[in-house]
Amino acid sequence: MRRAGSIVGEVLKILQTNIKPGITTSELNKVAEGELHKRGARSSFKGYRGYPASICVSINEEIVHGIPSDRLIKNGDIVSLDFGAIVDSYHGDSALTVLVGQAGAQAEKLVKTAREALRAGIDIARAGNRLGDISAAIQRYAESRGFNVVREYTGHGIGRAMHEEPLVPNFGKANDGPELKPGMTFALEPMLTVGDWHTRVGADGWVVSTVDGSLAAHFEHTIAITSDSAEILTLPSDGGSF
Repeated sequence: MRRAGSIVGEVLKILQTNIKPGITTSELNKVAEGELHKRGARSSFKGYRGYPASICVSINEEIVHGIPSDRLIKNGDIVSLDFGAIVDSYHGDSALTVLVGQAGAQAEKLVKTAREALRAGIDIARAGNRLGDISAAIQRYAESRGFNVVREYTGHGIGRAMHEEPLVPNFGKANDGPELKPGMTFALEPMLTVGDWHTRVGADGWVVSTVDGSLAAHFEHTIAITSDSAEILTLPSDGGSF
């Protein structure tokens, strides 16, 4: 899983450098597929339940599962990239949200809060704590800064399958749920909204957006529980920030 995770981190780092006004979301998908091929890995997403691409690209009010197309990225957009890779039958899964040009103060605060909410969940993900401690930490951090957490989509276990039990909600009660033990692996992925947390699915049957059209942001890392802290598996092997 470490190898799959590091590839995911490396490719997302490259995709970040390619995001700019005028590029299409399908061009980003081509970059991701080329990088996967160079590393001898396969996409976790392509073909999953019929999904047609190797990455998800969701823009502004879109939360997750945006299908790459000829849509142009514009100055002021906030763009969420979600990406997974398979190596030796193990999966890595990660996501991040990028500000394109001048996106505005509210968008900047939203993206920063979503990133830090993920960090809050990771910081408490250690052996002896409970799954609900992660959920409560994410919710507490997000709501303390004036944002809402999506309840209809969650994080999840991960390993030989991209989605495994248990679900990891981004809301909940501390000291609740199963105890965390060394060796457990999860994909934590807070999804935050400026407005209503309810969602709707688009006509393509895939893209999930906020029901009220408010902005959304999404961050995700695959982590492994150890005896004293969580190891982030989806950081690039050549270095990079959280």
